Amino acid sequence: MAGPTEPGRPHGGIGAALAAAEARQRRSLLRNHGGGHAPVTNLELFFDLVFVFAITQLSHYLIAELTPLGALRTAVLFGAVWWAWMWTTWATNWIDPDKVEVRLLLGVLMLLSLAMAAAISQGFGAGALLFAAAYVTLQVGRCLFVAWAMEREDPGRGRNMIRAAAWFLTAAPFWLGGALIGDPAWQLGLWLAALAIEYTAPMVFLRYPGLGRSSPADWIISGAHMAERCSLFIIIALGEGLVITGATYSAAQSQSWLDAALVMAFVSSFAMWWLYFDMGAKRGARHIESHSLPGLVGRQAFTYWHIPIVAGIIVLAVADELVLAHPHEPLHLDLLAIVIGGTVLFLGGLAGFKRISSGNPWFPASHAYGLYALVPLALWGWLAHPPSLIFFAALVGIFAVIAVWEWGSFNGGWLERMERRNWWLGRAMRRELERRRDKRLAREVAKGR
Repeated sequence: MAGPTEPGRPHGGIGAALAAAEARQRRSLLRNHGGGHAPVTNLELFFDLVFVFAITQLSHYLIAELTPLGALRTAVLFGAVWWAWMWTTWATNWIDPDKVEVRLLLGVLMLLSLAMAAAISQGFGAGALLFAAAYVTLQVGRCLFVAWAMEREDPGRGRNMIRAAAWFLTAAPFWLGGALIGDPAWQLGLWLAALAIEYTAPMVFLRYPGLGRSSPADWIISGAHMAERCSLFIIIALGEGLVITGATYSAAQSQSWLDAALVMAFVSSFAMWWLYFDMGAKRGARHIESHSLPGLVGRQAFTYWHIPIVAGIIVLAVADELVLAHPHEPLHLDLLAIVIGGTVLFLGGLAGFKRISSGNPWFPASHAYGLYALVPLALWGWLAHPPSLIFFAALVGIFAVIAVWEWGSFNGGWLERMERRNWWLGRAMRRELERRRDKRLAREVAKGR
């Protein structure tokens, strides 16, 4: 038999302490990655399938409401869908989807997301209340669950999610009031106000009266997990575009240029994939993984700058469908606006994302000049009304040029290639770069005096 424990001596020693730590870990619902690697689980991928349906619904809504008002309504619905997915992505960065309680939570969130997605087609009609109620319940309920999971392990740690829940509760009357008011104009205004409240919250570090504000230490995330989740959502958006392309092609009546339109739609999707994944996804992942404050990078580069990227892909998927439906018809203003608007969103968002991940104070030159090229393209489409397929092919050509330009820049460099071949253009560009460098250094010296 063991004798009595000596006074003042800890019970059980090191073995008991280790056993207690293991028991706490088994009870914990958190990943506790400490900013390190956190794998994306199968359940998270399963959760994303609901948003494949949501994106399809958004595309169909925009096609059915192809007006400025319809575009604004689609943007509001998309803002809610993205915010629901993104905040759940932040949550699963902290909580462990392999724990039973978290699995059940994600199951409930999937059901609520499915209800949201199903209501999109009538989001400004009979489905408004279902959309708003499902969205508010999802956002508030998830935040409270994560706060509880954090608090049970470390008292005070869940305060950040309490602040988030408070922001969502502040916006809730606008969502529900807009759905109940019965006037589409008032509904749009109230829902825009709700999104403004919710999208402002992370910008001000969730500062809330009586609850204070969060600090960068509250946003320690697994950068690898965040980067992978966002890249998977890009795949979802691109995949939805391919689904629309295939479905439209298979249902279309035989007509001239239809096969060519299918090829152009595919090349467009492939070019967008290339532009995002060849350099953007890689550098973005490296940047957030190596950054001392990954939560700030996750907020700026992935939470906000991915909004126009995904929105642009969705809008251009609508353009694919319209071109496939009438490839040889003269370009009309609706399609012109869709193509130019979607391209500005995609390239502008991608340029902002790559600017952050590169650490440079300027936007990628290839993307900037690609945006400039849209001006003559838009004027040509507006004044000449070329066949829809020819106009869309010109856009695909711009994407191809940007992709080749960027690839060459980061795989040997175009200037270096021209210098090795002793081309006059390479020599002229080098002289111009050196002139600009000397001019910039002279300004810096003058300022230092």
